[in-house]
Amino acid sequence: MQRFGIVCLAFLTALLGFGGAAYAASSGGVLETLDLTSHWVGYVGIITFVVAYAFVMLEEVTHMRKSKPVLLAAGIIWGLIGLIYSMNGIDHAAEIAIRHNILEYAELFLFLLVAMTFINAMEERMIFEVLRVKLVNAGYSYRKLFWITGLLAFFISPVADNLTTALLMCAVVMAIGKEDAKFVSLACINIVVAANAGGAFSPFGDITTLMVWQKGIIQFQEFLVLFIPSVVNWLVPAAIMHFAIRKAQPDASVENIQLKRGSFIIIGLFLWTIATAVSFHNFLKLPPMVGMMAGLSLLKIFGFYLNKTHKRNAATYDPQKAEERIGQIVPFDVFTKVARAEWDTLLFFYGIILCVGGLGFMGYLGLVSQLMYLDLGPTVANIMVGFLSAIVDNIPVMFAVLTMMPDMSHGQWLLVTLTAGVGGSMLSIGSAAGVALMGQARGKYTFLGHLKWTPVIALGYAASIIAHFIVNGSLM
Repeated sequence: MQRFGIVCLAFLTALLGFGGAAYAASSGGVLETLDLTSHWVGYVGIITFVVAYAFVMLEEVTHMRKSKPVLLAAGIIWGLIGLIYSMNGIDHAAEIAIRHNILEYAELFLFLLVAMTFINAMEERMIFEVLRVKLVNAGYSYRKLFWITGLLAFFISPVADNLTTALLMCAVVMAIGKEDAKFVSLACINIVVAANAGGAFSPFGDITTLMVWQKGIIQFQEFLVLFIPSVVNWLVPAAIMHFAIRKAQPDASVENIQLKRGSFIIIGLFLWTIATAVSFHNFLKLPPMVGMMAGLSLLKIFGFYLNKTHKRNAATYDPQKAEERIGQIVPFDVFTKVARAEWDTLLFFYGIILCVGGLGFMGYLGLVSQLMYLDLGPTVANIMVGFLSAIVDNIPVMFAVLTMMPDMSHGQWLLVTLTAGVGGSMLSIGSAAGVALMGQARGKYTFLGHLKWTPVIALGYAASIIAHFIVNGSLM
């Protein structure tokens, strides 16, 4: 147990780094770098990152957006690196290192921006709202709704990402559960586990799986071998929580909402965009974001069509009929969908990459790689990644693993992809889905409420790892 604590502490203080011990210069040579692991700059860098991340974890208490502290920390860390390299007369090394980080971030940023824009466009076209209303009006019992929302969260998250899916399903639960705090709490826990599990077997389901795919370590179709372990991860805790849900039936709603014009075309364009991104990566060996940006152009062109065919005077004569035929009183504007992207998340992502990239460039990455993957072995290290994801967040943890690039079998890379994706479900603060639902279902879904079921969720975590070894044992 003491050794586990030491490993956790070391990992927390050396999370990630797209920079390694040395960076190759454009001329083909290797740039000179400094080992700052025992230097005051290294210590200040670690303290800065830990303090910044403490503010991130306390976001629900301080109400300060998580991007703010990490953006400041990134500037401080790289400012210190630039200072010490200038004092030692080493030119351009820090510049090349940070440009490398920025390039990696840019690819992920553009990919996520397009995905978020499509999700916002579908939300504005009332696609998710119609689904919510149909579920509310169906008249299912609490237990049936518990399973239906979990099942939908599991199968929607591979396409729409786990955060968006969790928020959608939580809206359904809140509309149905109303004052039944216990049902809302259990249903939200089930949704978080299901959304994270569903996102683990798809590159589009979670940022960590997206990073692994973009690195070229696991091909798109190879993620599907994680389907059964992901199902096990969700079903084990869900089956146990099922008995805590009362058999009563909630009151049905009479709310009626219709899809707006062009809804199905936008869904089709999103699926086409995903296919394009996969094809560009698998067959043309281009970054997936190139295909995503091409898909964004199609959405923009279709938005132009919606705008041009908008009947501006229809509302004057019959607003209700105009709403049904046109889809909205205000013309469709794709740039409003871009503006509504999760900018705090995108900027947080930048801050994390730059922060831990700087720590990696200081030399801490090699120490952690030696301790985890050589001393403990890949299986123990990869299982530990899941527990760390529940405490810290899976994004910086997976970045660290990808940067270390330990020599592992294909099955071990699939294992760490699974554990990083589903490990965050053990705590409500361990994933973006959990944090978001604590805000959406404030007072009903809480940290302590989730913590009560952590042993059950951990049982599902262990069962999913066993299932992976059984199903994918030949790859280990």
